[in-house]
Amino acid sequence: MADSGVVIAVDLGASSGRVIAAELNSDRIQLTDVHRFENAPVHIGTRLHWSLHGLWQQIEHGLSLSAKEYGDRIASVGVDTWGVDFVLLDRNTDLVGPGFCYRDARTNGMMQRVFESISQADIFEQTGVQFMEINTLYQLYSMRAEKSPLLDIAEHFLMIPDFVNWLLTGEMVNEYTNASTTQILHATNRGWSAKILDALNIPKHIFKTPVQPGTQLAALRSSVRVRTGLSERVQVIAPATHDTGSAVLAVPAEDFASSKPNWCYISSGTWSLMGVELSQPILTEACRQLNFTNEGGANGSVRLLKNLAGLWPFQQCRASWLRMGTNYEWSKLAAMAARAKPLQSLIDLEHPKFVAPDNMLEAIKDFLKHTKQAPPVDDGAIARATLESLALRYRFCLGWLEQLLGYRLETIHIVGGGVQNALLCQMTADACQRPVVAGPVEATALGNIISQMVSLERFSSIAEGRRWIRSMSDIVQYEPKYSGDWDKAAERLKSYINLAESW
Repeated sequence: MADSGVVIAVDLGASSGRVIAAELNSDRIQLTDVHRFENAPVHIGTRLHWSLHGLWQQIEHGLSLSAKEYGDRIASVGVDTWGVDFVLLDRNTDLVGPGFCYRDARTNGMMQRVFESISQADIFEQTGVQFMEINTLYQLYSMRAEKSPLLDIAEHFLMIPDFVNWLLTGEMVNEYTNASTTQILHATNRGWSAKILDALNIPKHIFKTPVQPGTQLAALRSSVRVRTGLSERVQVIAPATHDTGSAVLAVPAEDFASSKPNWCYISSGTWSLMGVELSQPILTEACRQLNFTNEGGANGSVRLLKNLAGLWPFQQCRASWLRMGTNYEWSKLAAMAARAKPLQSLIDLEHPKFVAPDNMLEAIKDFLKHTKQAPPVDDGAIARATLESLALRYRFCLGWLEQLLGYRLETIHIVGGGVQNALLCQMTADACQRPVVAGPVEATALGNIISQMVSLERFSSIAEGRRWIRSMSDIVQYEPKYSGDWDKAAERLKSYINLAESW
């Protein structure tokens, strides 16, 4: 096998970004943080945009630092980001409009308007994707609904990692795993759905034929090499560019895309993505009714999953306290939650009013008042309520997964930044009554790296990459404890969810 040298993962999340270097050292994958930076949407007038120019500056800075540290040892660069968001370019390859954030309010009500032109059943039959107003499909349709000229000017559609790859190489591609988040990609033939695009008057010519993870792209632009100091030998590789697609590759399981896996995963961060890795999509009516999604993975695999609110409410509570002058460190907040009395207040974190409230604390208090729950006694109680409510959502989702699969799942793997919250990991084991295997933390970057190393023939397969990950030291197992109180809490939360329908 060829020596892969140093591999660089550019990993952009919805709240932060990082540039990480990886190399094989004896019997482990050695990761080195090269550069970390914040990522947050920006309010421009009534809109919510991503700061694409700022992100690109940070990426180039991280690549420059990588070049200074590793020089000619760098073999490749791969980029992954969150899903659904995109940019449009015109015939001169100039940006057409901004890079909208999926939390922008322009998609409010767009799903129902789309269903007037093409039915929900037809969309699911074509794509197998979960219905959420943030999906690319409804973002694009909002441009038609608002009579925006952007789609008429556009010549190229690029998801966020595709855009970064174009900035790096000048080559325009749509990578498969991120394209599968759009709710426009066909679930079985893996091309763009002409039926959906024609029904909504969205131009078909702007989309590229999707490429698979591991595709080696064009060489770095000479201007990028000059600005960063990267050498001519650096290969740009499209990994599983959807961050969840990469994160799931780093699950330390012993199989890959089997027909009957006995484990499920939670990719835990700002969002939680909970599901199973399969060899084929599930496109049944039950899957549509439960609003699960079939997203593309590496090597033709499918990730049957549900998007859940994740740590976003917890993070936004901290942001609200910070605006009020109280700066809680994450460790302090977790300790406060651990000391709070368990299972007092429960919240429907999936309610639309928690998607992007001006003040998360006030939204939570309004929910508790509407559902006739006692107000929280202190900040620790609020923090605990968000974590316990998330663990109960995992419990519900586990039950739905088992319903779709027709059998019991024995283990829950949690990967990503959320594994650092030991309290949430234990709550998940308790609420779900399943062992939880937590780690690795840097799952997204590791999955990105596995894709690159398979493409460079350093790993013979994804399964080999997973064997290396299983030897990492940051993997911890949590055993479930008494479930009785959680059983009662689950029933209470269901009643609050029903009450909140009128909120």
